[in-house]
Amino acid sequence: MGNEQQVITMALAKGRLAEKTFDLLEKMGLDCTGPRNPGRQLVIEDPASAMRYILVKPSDVATYVDHGVADLGVVGKDSLLEAGRPLYELLDLGFGACRLCVAGYPRGEEPSVSHATFRVATKYPNIARSYFSSQGRTIEIIELHGSVELGPVIGLSDVILDIVESGATLRANGLEVLEEVCPCSARLVCNRVSLKTKRERIRSLVDGLAEGLGSRA
Repeated sequence: MGNEQQVITMALAKGRLAEKTFDLLEKMGLDCTGPRNPGRQLVIEDPASAMRYILVKPSDVATYVDHGVADLGVVGKDSLLEAGRPLYELLDLGFGACRLCVAGYPRGEEPSVSHATFRVATKYPNIARSYFSSQGRTIEIIELHGSVELGPVIGLSDVILDIVESGATLRANGLEVLEEVCPCSARLVCNRVSLKTKRERIRSLVDGLAEGLGSRA
């Protein structure tokens, strides 16, 4: 089987990252009608372009690629760091840009708390441990998966570690960014074995995506 016939499986999460990825793929001439309108299907085959798309939760993209179920995946840098999987990061796609930050009440305006340990509310426990450990700070993690901003507001935590886009939700709750952990955006990641066995096909896709990004402006 020639490289041009090798099927590439791409893991994507429904939503903005997937739609932006389809925009780029369509610039390359691929027909994304099927994956854009999957109905209840979670696996969409496109024999004409030798592509297969699997639609998964954002936090699971890295897992599918790491285990080789998918050759490629598009995932936010925040999810990638939290997963800690040994993947090749091939391309910064630029969209979905935000910042991963520590946020809380302004310095000097923190309410008094009864707990002795510094508490961090977050849905990114691994990133939080690594970040604060690198500063020699001991923390207690309060793992939340929705409305993380409530942590400091109701006294559950001292600060939060979360993604920040405009900062409007923080301001609405009297909070602000205290520290920036890192900038985040969508990344194209690749399974290590796939990059060896399907190198030419994957390189062609990467080049096409990069060209689409260059013409986006």
